[in-house]
Amino acid sequence: MTKKPKKPRRSVGLLGLGLDNEDGHKRITTGDKFAIVGGSAETHERLTETVVKTFEELRQRGKSLQEVEPSELSEIVQKVAPPK
Repeated sequence: MTKKPKKPRRSVGLLGLGLDNEDGHKRITTGDKFAIVGGSAETHERLTETVVKTFEELRQRGKSLQEVEPSELSEIVQKVAPPK
């Protein structure tokens, strides 16, 4: 009896990168399947809120990050991102 070769597991996650940090603080927020690095306090908060709402929307749609297509993920992020 031969074993089927295992499919390589796809590792996915979201990365938020803030580039507007002028106060010298190092901001890093991590969670299951995401990391947010840098940015001003305001930018870091907006990125964090967007990621949390993105995962909430995925749960409502019954999908995981591994299952969602990039185009659908983009639509979700644009939908849930807080206004500037």
